[in-house]
Amino acid sequence: MKGPAGKADRYKQSMQKQSQAYLFTVLAVLLWSTAATAFKIALQYVTPFILLFYSALFSTIALLVILTLQGQLGKLKNIKTKSWVMAALLGFINPFLYYLVLFKAYSLLPGQIAMSLNYGWPLALTLLSVPILKQSLSRVQLLALAVSFCGAIVIATRGEMTAFAGVSLAGVMLAFTSTVIWAVFWLVNARDGLAPVFKLFLGFCFGLLYATLFSPLFGGLHIPSMQAFLPLIYIGLFEMGITFVLWLSALQMSSSAARIGNLIYISPFLSLFFLWLIIGEEIHQATFIGLFLIVGSIILQEFYSKRRPPIKRS
Repeated sequence: MKGPAGKADRYKQSMQKQSQAYLFTVLAVLLWSTAATAFKIALQYVTPFILLFYSALFSTIALLVILTLQGQLGKLKNIKTKSWVMAALLGFINPFLYYLVLFKAYSLLPGQIAMSLNYGWPLALTLLSVPILKQSLSRVQLLALAVSFCGAIVIATRGEMTAFAGVSLAGVMLAFTSTVIWAVFWLVNARDGLAPVFKLFLGFCFGLLYATLFSPLFGGLHIPSMQAFLPLIYIGLFEMGITFVLWLSALQMSSSAARIGNLIYISPFLSLFFLWLIIGEEIHQATFIGLFLIVGSIILQEFYSKRRPPIKRS
C-alpha cells in the first residue's frame, strides 16, 4: 500500500514492534534482576555443581520447547560440522565453566558482592580485546577501566580499600574470573554465524553433556530435595533460557538497540533491592558506591565508542 495510508500503517506497525521490544526488555531486566537472589536461595540446598547441572537441564528443555514451537528444530540437520565444533567449545565456556565458577563465587560471597563484581564483564571484554583482537585502548577506555577497578576494590573491601573485611578472597577471585570467562565467551561467540537461539540451545546441550561427564569429580549427581527444585527450575528458565530469548527478540524488534540496551543498567540496582527484600541481605553502602563506579565507567566507555569515528581500513 502506497501513499499516506500506507505510511501510517507502516508507522503503526513500527510502533507496535517497538512497544513489544520495550515489554520484552522490561521483562528480561526484571527476571535477570532476580538472578542473584535465586542463586543464593538455591545454594542453601545444593552445591554449586548440582545447581549448574539442574539449571542447565531445565534451560535446555525450555530452549528445546521454544525451538519446537517455532518450527525450527528441523534445521538442526543443516548445521555444518564447523558449527558443531564451535558449539562444543562455546558450551564448555558457557554454561559449563562460567556458571560453575560464578555459582562457587556466590556460595562464598554475599550476593551483592558477587553480583556487582560479575557485572564488570564489559570492562574485562575491553581488556581482552587488546591481546585477542589486537586493538589499542584509548585514554577514555583506560580511564573507564581505572574507575571500574576502583569500584570493584570498594565493593570487595567494603570501602576499607586495604583489607577484605571478612570477605572471602577466594570468592572475590572467582567473581573476577567469571567476568573474564564471560568476556572470552563473547569474543569467541562473535565469530560464529548460527542464529542466536540455535547457538544458545546447542551451547546448553554441550554444557549439560560436560556437566554429566565431569560429575564424578564433583561428588556425582543426585536428586535434590523438593525445596531446591523451585529455585533450580526458576534459574534454568528465567536466568539462563527464556530470558535470553526475550532479550534477543527485543533486540530484533527494536528500531534501535541503544533504546533498549540502556535499560539493562537498571538490573544491578534492582538486584540489590531483591536481595534485601527477599532474603534480607543487608546492603552495604560501599556496594552502592562501587556499583555506581562500575556502571558509570561502562556507560562512559559506551558513550565514547558511539562518538568515536570508525577505524578506516586500507
